[in-house]
Amino acid sequence: MKKLVLFIALLLGCMFQTQAQALAQPEYNDPDKPTTIGIIISTNDEETIWNVMRFANYSIEWGNKVSIFLLGKGVEIEGLSQTNKDIKEQVDKYLDLDGTIYGCQVCFQSRKQTNKICKLGCIQDMYDVVKKNKVVLTF
Repeated sequence: MKKLVLFIALLLGCMFQTQAQALAQPEYNDPDKPTTIGIIISTNDEETIWNVMRFANYSIEWGNKVSIFLLGKGVEIEGLSQTNKDIKEQVDKYLDLDGTIYGCQVCFQSRKQTNKICKLGCIQDMYDVVKKNKVVLTF
């Protein structure tokens, strides 16, 4: 009788542990379920920006929501999109797909640049990109 009770207790313990593990899985690990992606760009490297924008467009095409925040040298994407046709093509595609780009207002001001492709943002907007997205990437 003791062996039967012990066996049932072990069986129930395994069942509860398996169920608890299944419930603890993060939502964004399911590759078939769309997620939200925040991208912070702080580089002016043309190849990196081009690849980031390609990734952002690809992610949107697969049903994900993507938001981008430009910080530091990243705000120079404005000028790069005018001189580099590949970057311009990817940025235009991203905007056509209803992607959102925020640019650090202080960074624009310190470079004496104007914003045409992005909305001026502040530290609160950057915080929102980090806090409200399940996946955050920095470049």
